[in-house]
Amino acid sequence: MCFQNLPIEFDPKGVAYLVPTLTQGEAFAKERAPATAPAGDAPPPTPANPGAAAAHQTVGGHSASPPPHDTGESGSIQEFTIDPVTRIAGALALHATADLEQRRHLDAHAQATLFRGYEVITKGRDPRDAIFITSRMCGVCGGVHSNCAAYAIEMAFGIAPPPMGTVIRNLAEVAEFLHDNSLHLFLLAGPDFSELVVKQSEPAVWEAAQRAEAPNAAVHGQRTIADIMRGLNPLTGRLYLDALPMSRIGLEMYSLLMGKFPHPQTMVPGGVSTTVSLQTFNEYQTRLFKWFDYAKKVALLWNDLYDFLYEANPAYKQVGDGERNLIDFGIWDDPEAYDATYQNCPEWGERRWATPGIIRNGELITTNLQHINIGMEEFVDHSFYEHWSGDRYATDPVGQPISPYHPWNKQTIPRPTEKNWKERYTWATSPRWDRTVMEAGCYARMWTTAVARKIPQNPFIEATGNSLLLRLPKVDLPDMSLEWRVPRPTDPWNAFERNRARAFAIAYTAMVGMNVLLQGFALMRRGETRVSTPFKVPQDERRGVGFWGAGRGFLGHWLVMDKGKITNYQVITPSTLNASPRDPWGQPGPYEASIVRTPILEEFGGPDRFKALDMLRAVRSFDPCMPCTTHVYRSGSGDRLVSRDATSCPCSVEDEIAPQVVTA
Repeated sequence: MCFQNLPIEFDPKGVAYLVPTLTQGEAFAKERAPATAPAGDAPPPTPANPGAAAAHQTVGGHSASPPPHDTGESGSIQEFTIDPVTRIAGALALHATADLEQRRHLDAHAQATLFRGYEVITKGRDPRDAIFITSRMCGVCGGVHSNCAAYAIEMAFGIAPPPMGTVIRNLAEVAEFLHDNSLHLFLLAGPDFSELVVKQSEPAVWEAAQRAEAPNAAVHGQRTIADIMRGLNPLTGRLYLDALPMSRIGLEMYSLLMGKFPHPQTMVPGGVSTTVSLQTFNEYQTRLFKWFDYAKKVALLWNDLYDFLYEANPAYKQVGDGERNLIDFGIWDDPEAYDATYQNCPEWGERRWATPGIIRNGELITTNLQHINIGMEEFVDHSFYEHWSGDRYATDPVGQPISPYHPWNKQTIPRPTEKNWKERYTWATSPRWDRTVMEAGCYARMWTTAVARKIPQNPFIEATGNSLLLRLPKVDLPDMSLEWRVPRPTDPWNAFERNRARAFAIAYTAMVGMNVLLQGFALMRRGETRVSTPFKVPQDERRGVGFWGAGRGFLGHWLVMDKGKITNYQVITPSTLNASPRDPWGQPGPYEASIVRTPILEEFGGPDRFKALDMLRAVRSFDPCMPCTTHVYRSGSGDRLVSRDATSCPCSVEDEIAPQVVTA
């Protein structure tokens, strides 16, 4: 069964319908109860499956709402806040309660501290403006928002790009992902495993690293594990510094096709407005080839590092532990299949180079884009927003039921209030699929692609059912096969595995780029060089959705328009999913749940020297896109403030691992 909690079933033809005993109004009556009242003034929505709701009250064996803690000055239980978290994109604060004697986290809250308002800004505008407005949501991955907006507009307008337009978009996103994933691994997450951090916080591990030979040194060039850790030192480490020019090459590739980055002006409904030539593709190819050897080094380097850490301390397997519930829309369309219609999206979605999918409890549930869409809901019970009243649409465009909390029905109504951990505490919302907490990441698209085995036939990537086999051609290094394996039920799914998968995602993305580039050359040989489709802005009521992805995973834009103007626009990003607060059933979001499951492994002399290293490793593994000063303070301490300043490039990592104690 696809849905466990929503009152949706399927007929013999696979078309979704509301369960026969309920009307649309009856089925979602309880969901409407809080629609006109703030959180706490009305009972929360009740899942369609009460048994499932009860099961959701615990997450990975931990209570979603732990009992009250004694945070007295003399106790071992302390509250810590990191605000904002450094080495991420944007503004994020973390609040946690920890038992320092028992070395475990008891509770956690993730707070998105900044309201951006792009969903509100788009209302009343020409739909085409959404391409340029939403790209400003992020300076790291603005291109994906431009693309996603174009997809939503195309579905609403009833147009699709010619094949070459799709090829150019695909190649641009390959470049953006290569830039993004390499930047995260070495500049954002990498310093958490650097010599500067490990030597001071885990000295025994550092001692062992100096003696440990790196098994794949012949490929990546780092003789010992300690050499890898030195290479991750910010601003001075060889691996850190090498990532900078590689990241730049990714941006060069993107700019060759789209003119500039991060906010392209050449993305248009129906394709792109750029002109490509054989020279353009040749210059792109020259840069793409540089990624083949780099991808070999990166995957084996992170393999060596994490395999060593597991052996040095098996408790690392619990850092950032997460449930195996993942969501992805897939990405990189077949240029001959994509027609932009909602009716045909199950077919063209499954022909993508990354297969759409829902992974629940480690198992693939569906690869159908319509099923993924109708299962989406977004809640604001613990967010700085008002509930909206009424639901405009009872069904999707093909008659399948959707919830009043579906993005096509949701309204963005800011309601800033005082922060309260039991009530409203964040500008993030709580997106859920089938009332289930879902995690987004580049690894979600790898997981679904590997197990679905629907990837087009090609010479470079094979989906085996339990792995992705990646065949990288010879450049300076010999040709090589890399294999990323889907975690088995007995394998860990944690902070380390998210980063390991991200390292393999560079190889996967590069080989998708090679396949798409060959498609582009073939189109050029046939003279099919048209890159856009003419259109007129429709004046009747229309809906569209952009099924797309970012370097960090799942990305969706939902558009409603009428009389040529946007009447509603909703965006769910990967970090909206991952940084989500509690939902109406008390289920914490992925950041929050992973912190609670994370043990405290760092060595510290007392509460004043606690640096929350393991908690930060857990959260940074999601690649948060939320840039720069950090303050860590102990709530209720009265006379102590632990303060540290750092730039977004973690230049002062020594301050970060040895914060200054300031008397208030």
